[in-house]
Amino acid sequence: MRISFCQGLLTGAIVLNLLILYYVSRAQQQMMEKRKELGRGTRRAALPASGLGAGLGVLVGAGGDPGVVGGEGHSRGPRVTVLLREFENFENYVGDVANSFLHQRPELPFLAVADLSPYPPLVLPDGARLLVLSPSPDQPPQAHRPEFHVQTEFVLLVPDGVELEQPRAIERLIRELEGEGGGPVRLVAAPVLARSAVQCLHLRVNLREWTATYSPAASGSSGSVCTALQGDAIVLIRTEDLFNLSVPLGRPLFSSLFIQTALRGWKVKLLENPCFSANHRPLFSSAHNQWKADTRLKEATGKLMRSFGMKRLLMPDGKEQWYGCSKETPRCFGTVQDDTPDYLYLDRWTPPCCLRALRETTKYVINILESSGVRYWLEGGSLLGAIRHQDIIPWDYDVDLGIYLEDVPNCDHLKNLDSGSLVDANGYVWERAVEGDFYRVQYSEANHLHVDLWPFYSRNGVMTKDTWTEHKQDVEFPEHFLQPLVPMPFAGITAYGPNNHRAFLELKFGEGVIENPQYPNPAKKRLDRSKL
Repeated sequence: MRISFCQGLLTGAIVLNLLILYYVSRAQQQMMEKRKELGRGTRRAALPASGLGAGLGVLVGAGGDPGVVGGEGHSRGPRVTVLLREFENFENYVGDVANSFLHQRPELPFLAVADLSPYPPLVLPDGARLLVLSPSPDQPPQAHRPEFHVQTEFVLLVPDGVELEQPRAIERLIRELEGEGGGPVRLVAAPVLARSAVQCLHLRVNLREWTATYSPAASGSSGSVCTALQGDAIVLIRTEDLFNLSVPLGRPLFSSLFIQTALRGWKVKLLENPCFSANHRPLFSSAHNQWKADTRLKEATGKLMRSFGMKRLLMPDGKEQWYGCSKETPRCFGTVQDDTPDYLYLDRWTPPCCLRALRETTKYVINILESSGVRYWLEGGSLLGAIRHQDIIPWDYDVDLGIYLEDVPNCDHLKNLDSGSLVDANGYVWERAVEGDFYRVQYSEANHLHVDLWPFYSRNGVMTKDTWTEHKQDVEFPEHFLQPLVPMPFAGITAYGPNNHRAFLELKFGEGVIENPQYPNPAKKRLDRSKL
């Protein structure tokens, strides 16, 4: 086949463009590699250049001390940075802690870390430095980023008021951590005596359900291995591991640290020895300062849990701590679009505080309906939840009840709603919905989690109503499903539902709906059933 002049010219142009593209790509790759090398060099030089890294330089010495690197006749530097994160401005012993460690181990860098510049200012000995995490417009970014201030292989996290009495205790921790190799134990801890006893805990974090669950862990002969600690302890962690966490130095430190490490499958080994002492007992000299510290701890915990999306903590003693919505606050999510609440796009389910509010509202409404003689039944997704879970579907955001329209005059909370809404004595809001001819009961004026009441009436043996939505399950159905109504467990109470729930649900949703869960609008967000 003969190639024309134009075809040859076009072929040559294509080849030339490909060559140009190849060389440009190579040049960009080389430039990126040079930038990476430059970045690594900048990181190594950042601390001395900023004036904040003095005292972190290389020391020269001999011997086989695990706290330093190198061998006899070679330059070596410290392997551990001592870091104190938790202290209060109004009363602390940061200077004493620094003096204690630097007196026994003067070669170790000591770093106190605060969110804001402490007032009164800390009085620190030579060799100890303060790092303020809050950025300043006149400083380079590395001045406030902790990963630029730690140049050692390990970080020793210490609490306020602790003292180092045994200089070799740090080496014991290093040997224990190195002895774990590349296993799941990524942290090693030692107790602090004369303070709150440290306890080894198992921590299970379920981001999808916004929940963290703590439970006691058993002790072993060579120390306890668990996923969290409660109480005062010294913790050793590799610097690389610490700064691979999303929030390496969050407060409260242990809460922040162990939620993140538990999600990564890391474990902590709590040793019985060595022990560290704490002569400052109690840490605060007055009841007022203790109250201030407790208040700040509570505030910091709430802020941390909200930033991590933790709404509910189950503590080892069985008590619960809640950090989500309440009757006095708005619900955790905004207006729902396309039947898909915002949390589903985050691969999370309904926050537990919202489910708690829905259960309370459902129980309250059903009690009033029953005492008023209003016949009701679980409708739609709420009936589906009762059959699958004996509860609200874990990703649902409201509860639906059908009621007989002819029974509405029996209920004082419903019969006069045409003239406006009603806030009852318990703070629940009863109203006629603006979206159509049905009723809505909200958890409170602030929190709009709600139960919808759909009035049906019988026409020739078929249950129908005057307002219809675009939901496929919103259809007429034979009245025989309600004759009789049958009791079933739902949301912690006994509620009533249709007598042939499978046929009723398959009429509404389609065949196999009970065995095949799915989000309300799969076109927007589809449930990954492999994660159930």
